Amino acid sequence: MSTEALTTEEVEAGQAAYTPRLLALYDLYVLGFSNRFVWRCPSARMLELYNRFVGARHLDVGVGTGWFLDRCQWPVERPQITLLDLNASSLQAAAHRIRRYEPQTVRANVLEPVELGDVRYDSIGMNFLLHCLPGRLEEKAATVTRNLFPYLEPGGVLFGSTVLGRGVRHNAFGRILIRAYNKKGIFSNLADDREGLQRALASSFSSVEIEVVGAVALLSARA
Repeated sequence: MSTEALTTEEVEAGQAAYTPRLLALYDLYVLGFSNRFVWRCPSARMLELYNRFVGARHLDVGVGTGWFLDRCQWPVERPQITLLDLNASSLQAAAHRIRRYEPQTVRANVLEPVELGDVRYDSIGMNFLLHCLPGRLEEKAATVTRNLFPYLEPGGVLFGSTVLGRGVRHNAFGRILIRAYNKKGIFSNLADDREGLQRALASSFSSVEIEVVGAVALLSARA
């Protein structure tokens, strides 16, 4: 489905599940249990991306609970952090968690052009974002990167992760959960594969690296 044809309900479905009650369990269930035993990519591997790529000015898109931003190794003592998410509860939870950094928050749909002013970021993170967005991976990833690219400094890096639905081996639990999540609209990734992600990122970036760990694609891209 083209991103232009998506309904409001389809766009909101991927983030609507992240209520304050679920966010209270998110670190334990998603980052602790699911990542290790269902998707088979421990959260420590995703944290390595943050430790490797976060810059002094960082934009995080699809912020979860702010666990990675809270634990990663920043290159400066006082990083400039902007949090962008469609879900107000996630924004509030993440902003509170890293309140020592005084982050800015922006509530927006990343499948549409976003307005962030004149600031340019050294790094943009989008961890576990793409599989929650409706539509074909190649189209939604290209749309997201196109909307974010103007805010990336020359030489800056976009990085993140996404659960793939095709071209990877899912265990029994993973097959059950991915079907259930797609049926509820929490995920939209049954046809998502590495090749589509590669093509989408290559449409905006000259250097793209993708590593598949378990059922998760770990990605980074530079202009």
